[in-house]
Amino acid sequence: MLSAKSVFQEILANDESFALFCSIAASGESQGGWENARIAALVPESERELAPKITRHGADEDKHGRIFNALMKKRGLDPVPVPPETDYTMLLEKNGIGLAHEQLGRDERLTVQDIVTYLSHSRVTEQRASEQMELLRKHFADDPDIGRAVKQISNDEDNHLAYCHEELLRFAYAGHGRAIQRTLRACALAEIRIYRDVSLAVMAHMGRILGWSRAKSAVLAAGIHAMYAYERLSGWRRMVSLKTPERRNALGGPASAAPEFA
Repeated sequence: MLSAKSVFQEILANDESFALFCSIAASGESQGGWENARIAALVPESERELAPKITRHGADEDKHGRIFNALMKKRGLDPVPVPPETDYTMLLEKNGIGLAHEQLGRDERLTVQDIVTYLSHSRVTEQRASEQMELLRKHFADDPDIGRAVKQISNDEDNHLAYCHEELLRFAYAGHGRAIQRTLRACALAEIRIYRDVSLAVMAHMGRILGWSRAKSAVLAAGIHAMYAYERLSGWRRMVSLKTPERRNALGGPASAAPEFA
């Protein structure tokens, strides 16, 4: 039976597909680590108290990159080049979502509106990350090879999402509510399109590696298109709502250590 679990099991069981999966994930996490580190360094003076949380966010992303690299090393695998069409983080940046790398590369203070944009972008992408890791946690939390990594990253992504909710609500109460909603909606609609395109590209690469039949690849592609249709119709709304999180001050302390892999 074709299911999300069976597809992931195939990918994880094959060294070549596993290396590609981990390389894509590690690259995205490392890019996120760099972005957050730069944003923390450029936070406007009025929001300096937010800098340690942004730094913690970046440290977590860097840690996730190290975890994916460690998973490859444990199997004697080296990272592989990430095909550009599968690079979710860079495609978001190229489509104007979040803060441009060119801007972050300059030593100029960000504005409060820039921070609102950053948090809105993060709220959307962390929703996706939290859901993806929850799916992996559901099926692989007890896996002897990747279970600890999945649980660690899933917990971190939930913390990141809670942090975005809490900080965006603070900015909304300070008078930025309309700007937040506009930015969230634009980010969500762009993200679901890019996520569809990246998902199709990743599945195409996995299909070639694993020798999937045309029929199987077509079924998986149809599922990705169906998810996009749902998200385009109404599913995107889950990415733009704001509520007080159960986890308060989720990024208020230092980043936890990455698990060790023998």
